[in-house]
Amino acid sequence: MKRMALERKISSSRGSSKRLCVKNRGYAASLERRKIYRRLNDIRASRHGLIRVVDESGQDYLYPSSYFVPIAVPKPARRALSHAR
Repeated sequence: MKRMALERKISSSRGSSKRLCVKNRGYAASLERRKIYRRLNDIRASRHGLIRVVDESGQDYLYPSSYFVPIAVPKPARRALSHAR
C-alpha cells in the first residue's frame, strides 16, 4: 500500500502505541509476524480500516488494521524499545 500523505493527521510520538503484527500476507518484505511495531495515530486511515505503522523500512505506511493487535508494553520494556530506534 502506497504512502498516503494528503491531509493525514499523525500524532507526536507521545500519542503512539505499540501493536503486534499477526498477519503479513502481501507485505512479507515490510512486515514480520510476531514483531512489535510503533503505531502512529491517523484518523483518516482508521476510518478506512487501516493503521499507520513504522515498518521494516523505517518509514510509516498504511496496512490493514486486522494485521495488528494492540499490546500493553511494561514501562521498562517501553524504555528499552524507545532506545532501540
